[in-house]
Amino acid sequence: MIVYGHRGAKGEAPENTLPGFIHAYRNGIRHFELDLILSKDGKPVLIHDLTVDRTTSHKGSVASYTADELAGMDARKNTSSWPSPVGIPSLEGLLDQFDDLEHLQLEVKSDKRQRLNVLCNRLTEIIQRRDLYQKVAITSSDTWLLKEVKRRNKHIRTGLVAERKFPKPLSMALKFDCDYLCLNWKLCSKSLVESANRRGMHVSVWTVNRIHDMLVMETMGVDSIITDYPTSTRMFFDNRAKSQLTLPNTTNEMIAASEVLTAR
Repeated sequence: MIVYGHRGAKGEAPENTLPGFIHAYRNGIRHFELDLILSKDGKPVLIHDLTVDRTTSHKGSVASYTADELAGMDARKNTSSWPSPVGIPSLEGLLDQFDDLEHLQLEVKSDKRQRLNVLCNRLTEIIQRRDLYQKVAITSSDTWLLKEVKRRNKHIRTGLVAERKFPKPLSMALKFDCDYLCLNWKLCSKSLVESANRRGMHVSVWTVNRIHDMLVMETMGVDSIITDYPTSTRMFFDNRAKSQLTLPNTTNEMIAASEVLTAR
């Protein structure tokens, strides 16, 4: 089961900021989920809300600021504590920072249709130019956007972000030819995961922050979880794997170990 850092590492560092991604990267995380909105000058930038109000001391819509202006803001408000100012980065700035990320879920937030159209063009161009077909999936709850991505380039992977039971998430994902089904984890069931997997779809669940819930998702067979605490989550699963390796895992090994102890 793959672990994705939610908005970089939302519970460990300021969300959707380069320091947050770097922090998680240094602790072994290579899969991330992040949010994208179009800046005033037409660049995809990493921010969850359509305004800068919640995470910065500034006010107003993201659409009213250029990428450089957003980068100059301090995005530590109402988020995880951090010792120094952190700006709102661009997608290209993030991609330039790392050369061995394994996968990104690029969630496009709902916005005005005209802006989504421009953002769709920008993302398509970036993916084509950087040859990121195997390394990114464009995800969204906006089905118009998902359809437009596939219309521009059928080889770009897409994913439906679903947080309600109706309309049925899997049916909608299939209707729009999605490669990923990104579910609110509370909607998940073993039968749903199996149905999606039979159709070649990757099932990713969000936002899972308790180990108990992660283990439940694991038993259901999900392909990946998205968590605010990727580094501690990875530590848990790595430690579990190490502990399993140190234990005899077959009857013959246990018998052999017993015979050695008896001989002594």
